[in-house]
Amino acid sequence: MTQDMLSFKAESRLRDLIDANSSILMTLSRFGLSLGFGNATVDEVCRAGKVHTGTFLAVCNFTSARPVAIGDVDIRALMDYLRGAHVYFLNFCIPQIRQKLISVVDYAAADSVGLVVMKFFDDYVAQVRAHMDYEDRQVFRYVDTLLAGQLPDDYNIDRFARHHDSISSKLTDLKDIIIRFVPSANGDLLNSTLFDIINCESDLQMHCRLEDRLFVPVVARLERLVAAGKYRPTSASAPDADRLAAQRLEMLSQREREVVAMVACGLSNKEIADRLCLSVHTITTHRRNIAAKLNIHSTAAMAVFAVVNKLVTIDQIKL
Repeated sequence: MTQDMLSFKAESRLRDLIDANSSILMTLSRFGLSLGFGNATVDEVCRAGKVHTGTFLAVCNFTSARPVAIGDVDIRALMDYLRGAHVYFLNFCIPQIRQKLISVVDYAAADSVGLVVMKFFDDYVAQVRAHMDYEDRQVFRYVDTLLAGQLPDDYNIDRFARHHDSISSKLTDLKDIIIRFVPSANGDLLNSTLFDIINCESDLQMHCRLEDRLFVPVVARLERLVAAGKYRPTSASAPDADRLAAQRLEMLSQREREVVAMVACGLSNKEIADRLCLSVHTITTHRRNIAAKLNIHSTAAMAVFAVVNKLVTIDQIKL
């Protein structure tokens, strides 16, 4: 990791992370988080989506070559992320590449380059599936045993680390074969397929590095705690969306809630001041404080907040 860039923080706006590194979009989907979060912070989005904030940040920082706080990682959340990555590769990314290859290469003749390419690719898919099935079946179950407070004597994470290898090398070979030997009447589709292969290769390399440098150290730490009798099994939980919304609403005073409702209804600062018998300066101060408390800086986002928290009805909204 390079040390010249600061780590992303829980109070950072999530959209700023995506601006800095667009691959964090994939991190979102693997954690089960969706778009549409406005100007919400990382912590707010994670809490609403029941995702461990420290783990999400660790993955984002790792994949962005920023300093990572391994001590903030929850192993359950990290395994959820890795399982999500497995689903993405096996059920979406790789099948999509295969479908494109079928469309772009000629594999009708028994001695065609296209047939070799398809066989090479299918052998590779079998290798990736076996690799990820092993992790799902053996490694993650082992970690579940650790989380239950038990330390098996027939397996450890070092054994996994010593035999863990990258699963992207065959994609590198496939890329080279296509570039050197595969002609196509549809150059755009072939190049698009090659571009997908290159992206998948890079993604798989990062996936394996994350397992080696983040997952393995975190599991090793858990092993030491269990071995020393210092780990007590607990059930992890995160605030749900309703609880998070209530927490944010509680930060506002009654007057601030009234201002939010009036802003959502389309009133200007002067109109709000007149209705509340306050000065325009006071209303401006209220709005500045509301924006700071909620991390909401647009009228539209404030209107959504007002509807979600039942300060106004959707029929009252005027933007």
